[in-house]
Amino acid sequence: METVIAERSGAVCELCGSKDSTSIFGVPPGLHSDADHHVLLCQSCRTQIEGTTQPDTNHWRCLVESIWSPVPAVQVVAWRMLNRLNSEVWARDLLDTVYLDEEVLRWAQSGLDAPAEEDDASVSTVDANGTILNTGDNVTLIKDLVVKGGGFTAKRGTLVKNIVLTPNPKHVEGKVNGSVIVLVAEYVKKAN
Repeated sequence: METVIAERSGAVCELCGSKDSTSIFGVPPGLHSDADHHVLLCQSCRTQIEGTTQPDTNHWRCLVESIWSPVPAVQVVAWRMLNRLNSEVWARDLLDTVYLDEEVLRWAQSGLDAPAEEDDASVSTVDANGTILNTGDNVTLIKDLVVKGGGFTAKRGTLVKNIVLTPNPKHVEGKVNGSVIVLVAEYVKKAN
């Protein structure tokens, strides 16, 4: 596994490109012994990912490139860090433009800290009318929405089928004009 990861990464951190103090990091959840579930990280990236040190937002600007890696494990780690940095405008903008394969997105979302079970009811995703939304629901846009990075406007009345809930209860994901986009839940209503 070490040889495969070293060849794949060029022996540099797969997130920031640093050659200093690299080591293999298993991407949770689950324990896998294959290279597909591991990334090569430098000490700086690793300590910030593990929470040993506070995230340095300037350091993580490297995600602008690494999020587009063809390696799913790298995409997962980059996506999770962008979510941790979502108070930064550049990180939110980058998340708005990123497309992950459905299976990779589920993997990325499964590693986020889940809210405590007693809090689940208070963080339900609701539409503009207060109706609880679930993954697989169909929704209709209630206003025109300019799609950042998409070059189009999603028009009021557009039906979005089979939405996917996100870790943020204020957002849902859906496909509009062939592009997966993040929608603000308060700008949609559940379709019958």
